[in-house]
Amino acid sequence: MALLWPGDVETKVGEAIVTKSDTATVMSVAEFPCAGLETDVCREVKIRLESGDANGAVKSLVLDNGTIDPEVAEGDELRVVKNVVPPGADPVPGREYSISDFDRQGPLLLLVLIFAGVVVLFGRWRGAMSLVGLGFSLAIVLGFMVPAILNGKSTLAVAIVGALAVMLATILLAHGAGPKSLAAILGTAASLVVTVGLAVLFTDMTHLTGLASEEATFLQINDAGVSLRGLLLAGMIIAALGVLDDVTISQSSTVLALRAADPGQTFRELFTRAMDVGRDHVSATVNTLVLAYVGASLPLLLIFSSGQIGFLDAVNLEIISKEVVATLVGSIGLIAAVPITTALACVLARRMSAGELAAVEPHGHSH
Repeated sequence: MALLWPGDVETKVGEAIVTKSDTATVMSVAEFPCAGLETDVCREVKIRLESGDANGAVKSLVLDNGTIDPEVAEGDELRVVKNVVPPGADPVPGREYSISDFDRQGPLLLLVLIFAGVVVLFGRWRGAMSLVGLGFSLAIVLGFMVPAILNGKSTLAVAIVGALAVMLATILLAHGAGPKSLAAILGTAASLVVTVGLAVLFTDMTHLTGLASEEATFLQINDAGVSLRGLLLAGMIIAALGVLDDVTISQSSTVLALRAADPGQTFRELFTRAMDVGRDHVSATVNTLVLAYVGASLPLLLIFSSGQIGFLDAVNLEIISKEVVATLVGSIGLIAAVPITTALACVLARRMSAGELAAVEPHGHSH
């Protein structure tokens, strides 16, 4: 991270996506007949500005009947942008402001608080430490990985280093330092090597360019200096990391619990029994991984299924095939993590004394 640490990042890519807006509250919505828009009925929306130079002022917006403009109701919180009026022209009534988006900060904050409360309530001290680890993970992604990529560093190198840093932070904070964490760390690192190798190989074999999404096209148009193919690989690595942490910690915990229950087991017996648990876990986790990608791509799948394009032709498109590659590469890395971590945990468990085994918590599974 020290070698790849970014300098001053001066890119202004985000300025073209997010414009400065003010918060406003909808006071009333009234329909009236109109002409010249998509519908014969328009809506006059009275808003009260809650920020900006005109804080407290009441303004009117004229919207269509929900075909293009969003549906709004009294009490809704909005983000509005003041329209630019050409020099010498008068503002058009009802067009002084436009709706930029809904203001979602309040509900999002509430959801975050509920999530944190549930994690702490269920996980207690370890749950609280896992939240701290999550905070470190976000700090690494936002404070190191994103600026380093924008600063022109190797995207693949940044993704690998950042993923290892995230893995160390989350495992050590949530589970402490010990044989269980050591086996999980080594197993995750080895599995990441497998995942990175497969991602690079099949991204090259399938000729994925990273140009399939609108965001990638935007970065290219704005000359952000980012390798889109590298960005695609980085996304695969980071997406696989979260599932790998789960599996490796589970396998380490399983091995130590089995060893503590029967200290007389040989390496082969311990490995075989832990692998039985690992196979059950992998079968469920792979399904979770695939469904997560399918759920994220559901709108896209609906678009293709409603057209005339066949299944094989649809899969061949980069916008679909990149998700297929990401899912399968992540799944293979996940499967590889089970025997690797199990073997490492067995070696460490066999070297532990009875007193050390008794001090190990048997329930270490943490998602």
